Amino acid sequence: MKSNLISKSETASLLKTVSEKWNMEFPKIKNLKVHQILDDAQIITGDGIKILKVNEDYLPFLSETKMLERFPSVMVDMGAVKFMCKGANVMRPGIKKFTEFEKDQLVCIIEESQHKFLAVGKAMVPSSELEKMEKGEVIKNIHYISDKFWETGKTIYD
Repeated sequence: MKSNLISKSETASLLKTVSEKWNMEFPKIKNLKVHQILDDAQIITGDGIKILKVNEDYLPFLSETKMLERFPSVMVDMGAVKFMCKGANVMRPGIKKFTEFEKDQLVCIIEESQHKFLAVGKAMVPSSELEKMEKGEVIKNIHYISDKFWETGKTIYD
């Protein structure tokens, strides 16, 4: 795995992109480091921030609880947990509670007993449709506990 610091201008543009995609502000961060973990995946780390970039998607890393709490979320029942941790998408029957979100927005998946973050995915439908839905895929699972990014991320410390 290759790791390198990125320039101030790259850092500024990256943070601008992420804050626009996530619809939230970031404090100025210096010394952002990019860890190339696969051809199409990087983990970006800095002071109080850990971002996973897969293809063109920027995701909050699952260990960053404070950051994850700022995103919309769905709570899944315990029956869905083992499937989520193998990368399955979130299906409507498994969802117990949810906050508002739009189609294509990043959504965090939380399990109902310990309220732990299990995964981050992209909404395939807006939350406004969930009331009428009885079955079907709701969130595409992109980053989950125990995936290859999670395992690699545990070895990266600034």
